[in-house]
Amino acid sequence: MENLNLEAVAQQLSSLLSAYGLKVIGAIVVLVVGRAVAGWLRRMTVRGMQRADLDASLIPFIAGLVYALAMVFVLVAVLGLFGIPTASFIAVLGAAGLAVGLALQGTLSNFAAGVMLLIFRPFRVGDLVEVAGTLGTVKQIGIFATHIDTLNNVRVILSNTTVYGDKISNYTANEIRRVDLKVGVSYGDDLETAKRVIHEILSAHDKVLADPAPQVEVVEMGDSSVNMVVRPWCATADYWRVHFDVTQSCKEQLEAAGCSIPFPQRDVHLFQEAGAA
Repeated sequence: MENLNLEAVAQQLSSLLSAYGLKVIGAIVVLVVGRAVAGWLRRMTVRGMQRADLDASLIPFIAGLVYALAMVFVLVAVLGLFGIPTASFIAVLGAAGLAVGLALQGTLSNFAAGVMLLIFRPFRVGDLVEVAGTLGTVKQIGIFATHIDTLNNVRVILSNTTVYGDKISNYTANEIRRVDLKVGVSYGDDLETAKRVIHEILSAHDKVLADPAPQVEVVEMGDSSVNMVVRPWCATADYWRVHFDVTQSCKEQLEAAGCSIPFPQRDVHLFQEAGAA
């Protein structure tokens, strides 16, 4: 009886090994090779994104996502070796992915917008930008949100969907900028004298560029003054220094040259009616 039981067990083991032995070996081979391929894809993704000079915070996330997707395909292939129907498994994964996507619709939108910001780079950390009504310096570009410090040092956190879907003004993207000023002189002043004084101010300033040449022109006749536009060019980093210096110098040197800086005023004429007390 014991010999029969041993023979029956041996036959069952032999049938199991013959039926599943090659499949188990094949599954192990597929897992090992698939894991190696997934790791290779992850490394290639990292290298490609580094060559493209993408943001460092995006590289690990995308590389990990590529690795996870590759391993999902490997697991599906292993299940197929054992005769497990993978179509239903893939359908379940698809349905679960759809449910998660609907539940996290806003989050996924922010993620997609964050990826676009990190790939196309309309601005970088440290840039002075104006977006969604916020003017400040970019401190962090995250996967889901962008952090901006305003000029009075208030931290504003904007969702990436808001940032990417709005107009973005990057004030530090270019190397040079134009300073736009408006200077008014009295109607009785000599305009050529005023223009000469302003040109001398711009020529004497060491941070005002000679090329492109600054522009000084009469732009309008206002209610109380003749207004001129003053448009010097400078390096982006020197914008506010030039703005402040030129404004102060125009006030001081125009008055020294005999020009006056008018201020809004109104003439009031009084008429006395005949027969009034």
